[in-house]
Amino acid sequence: MLKSALIASMLLATPAMAQEISECDWQARADAIYEPWEEFSRSYANGAVRLALLDTIEPAAGSFHLLVLSPPYDEVGGRQCRTIGVAGGMGFSGIGFEELNAHYDPDVGLIFDVQVMYFDSEFDDFSSGDLYFNLNQDTGVIEAFLE
Repeated sequence: MLKSALIASMLLATPAMAQEISECDWQARADAIYEPWEEFSRSYANGAVRLALLDTIEPAAGSFHLLVLSPPYDEVGGRQCRTIGVAGGMGFSGIGFEELNAHYDPDVGLIFDVQVMYFDSEFDDFSSGDLYFNLNQDTGVIEAFLE
């Protein structure tokens, strides 16, 4: 419970670096799902939510994105499709998908955290950090930030 409260308070705090949540576009192609699929895709909430690691190959310094398929459902029963990246179509330079953590807090929804690497243009070098994101299945809102 303490961990949930801590993460929830961090999600409400001013983020160190905001992330971009985008509707699925070119990054979400089926051939970008990192292989083997069964190791780099996970489902939550009795299968209603699926996360997958994407590698778009280019740009090489930021080719990794997270795919999020989740409620709410559209008029024909399809889930919303979103990707999480850095900004402007740029992804991460690495995502520790094998170490992805998830838990549920009824006040926040599903909460995820994962270690990522990204190109930091301010320092012209690669940095690492923790990506936190939460998903409200009722509204479809996904919030993410990098710490």
